[in-house]
Amino acid sequence: MERASGRLNRLTGLSPYVPDSLLAGAAAGVAVWAVAQDDTARPWWIYLLAVATALSLPWRRRAPLTVLVLATLPSLLISIVAHSANPQVPLSGVISFYTVADRSSERARWSVLAVVVVGNVLGTHSPNGALFSLVTSVGTFVFGSLVRAQRQLARLEAERARDAGERAASEAARAVAEERARIAREMHDILAHAVSLMVIQAEAGPVVVRSNPDRAIRAFDTIADAGRDAMVQLRRVLGVLKEEGAGQELAPQPRLAELGAVAERVRRAGLQVELDVADGLGAVPADVEAAAYRIVQEALTNTVKHSGADRAAIRVRRGGQELEVVVSDNGRGVAPAVGRTVVGWSGGRGLVGIRERAAACGGRAEAGPGPEGKGFLVSARLPLGAGGVVERAGG
Repeated sequence: MERASGRLNRLTGLSPYVPDSLLAGAAAGVAVWAVAQDDTARPWWIYLLAVATALSLPWRRRAPLTVLVLATLPSLLISIVAHSANPQVPLSGVISFYTVADRSSERARWSVLAVVVVGNVLGTHSPNGALFSLVTSVGTFVFGSLVRAQRQLARLEAERARDAGERAASEAARAVAEERARIAREMHDILAHAVSLMVIQAEAGPVVVRSNPDRAIRAFDTIADAGRDAMVQLRRVLGVLKEEGAGQELAPQPRLAELGAVAERVRRAGLQVELDVADGLGAVPADVEAAAYRIVQEALTNTVKHSGADRAAIRVRRGGQELEVVVSDNGRGVAPAVGRTVVGWSGGRGLVGIRERAAACGGRAEAGPGPEGKGFLVSARLPLGAGGVVERAGG
């Protein structure tokens, strides 16, 4: 009854007082009809009492207990002064008792049930009448309780759905933020590395163009190579943004095997680079391999831009279940005030990106002065997973 009424209200946009008023009219009509069918002619005020049994029903949802009392009192009066004119189970009583079972507190529900059961047993003149009243009353209570449980279950499901929606929205927002940060790191690493090499070579080219034409040509070749490499990598990143489902084809992750090309481009910029990638690293997860590549690339970019060094060394080793990456140079290092290796160093966007890349795959990174306070050193430890057996797709 309640669910059908609620569904009708949602479909029609009517106030709940409308269907409840219709129920009140139906209950009043049944009560008047019962009086009219009595063998004894009844005075007008009996009809008025019959109508009064249903007058409060439109407010049954707001005050279930009060409505039950207001529906029961006129019915009791009719039963006392004109017993045969009163229905065995008044419809207004059934509706109001159902509403109490559905909407009242636990204490009120069970208290009313006890009173109704006792009243049915003591107030009915025959065993058959008492049994009929008990079955009807208890059945009404059970039905109201089932509707109550169904409503609570629906409310719980709605809350769960709302919570799930909020969590999904939060996770989606976090995923968007993480993806934006990832793209920002990629763009920074690609452009900073390439532009740094291009600027250095562009500045050196005009100086040696007359005295050493071959060196000038190599400088311009390095500029061209760096530009082409940057364009290829930018196409990969932008391709992922432009086309759905094209990530694997358009954005292959950089590999440790490509560090040789990075080192060679930096050598052309005038920096002696020693690259030592140990054999027997085993299977390296794709995210760890990409992170190691970008960390080396960014560390070399910082060396070229800021250190004033003429030599740099790259070492990649396996240490237990971790990939160890170390990039060092013989440059000016850092000021003594900040001359210590720390996990949470401060620095430019590049150093922050190194830390973020290491953390993204569950590792950690450090940066600071090199041995005996000379030069600058960047080191990272990246976990290889369960025994380092995660295979690269297609590798």
